[in-house]
Amino acid sequence: MDIPFRWPSTYQSLYATPEPAPEKALWFVFRNNNLLVTQGEHGTAALPPVPHPEAIGLKVLREHYLGMLGNVHCYSAEVEEQEEDPPGWGWLGLRELYGAFDDDLLSIAGRASQLLEWERTHSFCGVCGSPTVAHLKERARQCSNCGLITYPKVTPAIMALVRRGDQILLARSPRFRRGMVSVLAGFVEPGETLEQCVTREVMEEVGLTVKNVRYVASQSWPFPHQMMIAFIADYESGEINIDPVEISEANWYDIDKLPSIPGKMSLARRLIDAAVGGM
Repeated sequence: MDIPFRWPSTYQSLYATPEPAPEKALWFVFRNNNLLVTQGEHGTAALPPVPHPEAIGLKVLREHYLGMLGNVHCYSAEVEEQEEDPPGWGWLGLRELYGAFDDDLLSIAGRASQLLEWERTHSFCGVCGSPTVAHLKERARQCSNCGLITYPKVTPAIMALVRRGDQILLARSPRFRRGMVSVLAGFVEPGETLEQCVTREVMEEVGLTVKNVRYVASQSWPFPHQMMIAFIADYESGEINIDPVEISEANWYDIDKLPSIPGKMSLARRLIDAAVGGM
């Protein structure tokens, strides 16, 4: 039941900025969380293959070396929110790039976004308030005064699909678009295993106990820095009793009569498809 996920096979994560700077590179340039692209035919998009964003008139606030995709160096950069569009270029959110980018570029774009968010929110030490600088030997930032080292933030969150016979449990969050349901989800608490989180979240959100919790797949979700980890669990006992703060409704659905569910780009949809396929 494993869901295959292909990390870019030719991508190599590197932290040491190359010297001298390459004449051409792939730049993942963000403005207010939107990526600079040019749109081609049939809904495709491309990145600026330039030595630096300044070459197309952009003033960079911060930049971060990412590594290499094949033999091409990759960088992330952030510009001011009021920065004007370079001629022939525009800005798209990461969600809009599903289908416009291939898997390799989309994966690196997510990483680029997360690293910029980390640098933006860790420019100063959380202990003494002094400026931080890039660590010389690993992907980290170090306080220029007290030496505290901080690493890129990743926030683990579980997704849980509960099975009962030929039915699966799906729920609706108040945040969802009208009519759509999905699997349960929640953030992992300190000191908690992933399996314990699944058990707790299912009990808190719908009042059910589960058993046979098993891992299915994971997906980086850069909004802004989540790691989604998907599990399937079997129903053990209890009646549905929703937490109205988190859930507006939850029901058991026959696998051949499913309502509106998330799109194929999401891990939730892949989890549902894997569960249904295994049943």
